[in-house]
Amino acid sequence: MTVAHALLEGLKVRDVIGDKGYDSDLLREQIRRQGGQPVIPSRSGTRDRRYDQEKYKLRNVIERFFNRLKHCRRVATRYDKTARNYFSFVCIAAAMVHF
Repeated sequence: MTVAHALLEGLKVRDVIGDKGYDSDLLREQIRRQGGQPVIPSRSGTRDRRYDQEKYKLRNVIERFFNRLKHCRRVATRYDKTARNYFSFVCIAAAMVHF
C-alpha cells in the first residue's frame, strides 16, 4: 500500500485489481482520477463497496503466474547483479511458464 500511489502515478489505467489491503478512499480516488475503475473489495469492519466480482476473480490467475515464476530459483533469489540481466531472465522464465 505504501508504494501504490507512486506505482499508479502517470499511468493510464482501466481497471485496477487489488486485494482488501488496498481498500482506501485516497487510492480509489486516484484510480478514478486517472480514468480507471477500482476492483478492490472492502476490508472487514468498513462499509461495503461495490466492485466487479468477475474481474476480481482474474486476480487469482496473476497470483498463480507469479507463484510459478518464483519456482525459478534465479528469479526468486535475484542472483543477477544488474536490473537488465534480471529482467531478461524474468522474461525467459515467463516464456517457459505453462498454464
